[in-house]
Amino acid sequence: MKAKSLLGLREKSSLKEIKNKYKNLMKKWHPDKHKDDVQKATQMSMLINEAYEIILDYCNNYEFSFDEEHIKKSHYSPSEWWNDKFGGR
Repeated sequence: MKAKSLLGLREKSSLKEIKNKYKNLMKKWHPDKHKDDVQKATQMSMLINEAYEIILDYCNNYEFSFDEEHIKKSHYSPSEWWNDKFGGR
C-alpha cells in the first residue's frame, strides 16, 4: 500500500495535514484500543509509522530548483513559478 493512501492524503497536502492524519491514525490504531485484536492493531501501527517516515523523508529531502534557466523552461515567470510551488502571499 502506498504511504499516501495509507495516511489518507490528498494529492497536495500540507505538512500540518500530514502530521494531523498521522496522529489521528495512530490514535485510532493504538494497540491499547484494540484488545480484541492487538496483533492487527500493532501491524497497522507499524505500517502507519513506516508510511509517515517515508512521507516526512520525502518532504525533508525534496529538492527545488531555483535555477533561473529551469524556471524559464517551465514557461512561468519567476513569480508565477514561485506562486505555483509555494503559494502566493
